[in-house]
Amino acid sequence: MKNREYKGVYVFIQQTDGKVAGVSHELLGKAKELADVLKTNVTAILLGYHISALCGELASYGADRVLLMDNRDLELYSTGPYTYCICRIIEKFKPAVVLYGATAIGRDLAPRVAARIHTGLAADCTELEIADDGTQNLQMTRPAFGGNLMATIVCPDCRPQMATVRPGVMRKRKPVENASAPADRLEIEIPPSEKSVEILQVVKKNPQKMDIQDAKILVSGGRGMGCPENFKMLEELAGALGGAVSSSRACVDAGWVEKDLQVGQTGKTVRPDLYLACGISGAIQHLAGMEGSGFIMAVNPDESAPIFKVAEFGIVGDALKIIPLLTEEVKKAIADRG
Repeated sequence: MKNREYKGVYVFIQQTDGKVAGVSHELLGKAKELADVLKTNVTAILLGYHISALCGELASYGADRVLLMDNRDLELYSTGPYTYCICRIIEKFKPAVVLYGATAIGRDLAPRVAARIHTGLAADCTELEIADDGTQNLQMTRPAFGGNLMATIVCPDCRPQMATVRPGVMRKRKPVENASAPADRLEIEIPPSEKSVEILQVVKKNPQKMDIQDAKILVSGGRGMGCPENFKMLEELAGALGGAVSSSRACVDAGWVEKDLQVGQTGKTVRPDLYLACGISGAIQHLAGMEGSGFIMAVNPDESAPIFKVAEFGIVGDALKIIPLLTEEVKKAIADRG
């Protein structure tokens, strides 16, 4: 099958309990940009059960069409049924590009699909663009060698071109009110061999805990915080500001905080309105995960620390002494206003 017979940019929509993952909104916006260059359309692939109400939402973020599979077997994500359905969709519609979020689900699903349909996959991409050499190849850029360099990958001989994209690296489009997109309901019979795993229970970890990628304010700690106990002062400041606590990789590697709180090349990419870096030097791997923040404030005793090059406001000093003072001032300001 020649490459020119494959058309369209498709996005796998990750949804849980009827809520679309933020990375899927981000991917729809990026897919729209790619589709404009290719002069084609954006198609959202939506799998689940009782999820047809999400079609309007997907249209508002950039989908021109929705392929909908509403099936009880797809209510909870399971590798076999989802892989089978995505493969059948690709075989029938022949998309040129298929994008997935680099989440736990996307990282499980995408490589299995790639293996079954015999195409390539670039994982954990941070940038996507169409080559300007007339080939219409998708250039997929991702960090390599621990984030010390960026590699651009192309898949010139196989279609579709597939990539998983890290959450937070693509900006969401501003949703278009009252947008609509035609929804094509698909009926795909899932064979018993693809349903060999039965999900007995879903246990959600820390359901009350805010995801750092959703937080508008992040108070982030690094090695300069000294020990895990000192993160309590960050929690107090974050609580006063109405934000959440995050960290650098050094603190995760030391066992001070959970991996879910890590910001950076090997952690999460965040774009809060305010990012307060406390005791973080600003290694390039960390900066890659937070330099898109609205306002960056840094506290570090080393005035030559790289973090100050991206910060709008910096305080040269010991975070262990300055953070309690900041917390006190924030609480005082809130009390004076209220």
